[in-house]
Amino acid sequence: MQLEFFDVPSPCIGICQSDDKGQCSGCFRTRDERLNWVSFNSNERQKVIKRCQQRKKRKNKPAKIKVEEAIVENKQASLLDTPKKPHLDNSSDFDFDDFEL
Repeated sequence: MQLEFFDVPSPCIGICQSDDKGQCSGCFRTRDERLNWVSFNSNERQKVIKRCQQRKKRKNKPAKIKVEEAIVENKQASLLDTPKKPHLDNSSDFDFDDFEL
């Protein structure tokens, strides 16, 4: 642990609204972290700040599934649509001339 010359300031930015997980939408602290902030020592406060930074990165990370793909996957087939036949690839890139059993 490094020597601390200054107290670790609160990460609060004045946007105090909780999401459905109980995390603040401004500083990303949980309810318990906000409630116990004054009783935490500087080491615990730094850990809370690191967790908040990780939460912020996860929230701002783009979704892995594209919107178009999600729409296609969730589309239900109609009974009036012609059934799709599986396409079999008859072209062979394999050379079985030297194959022995």
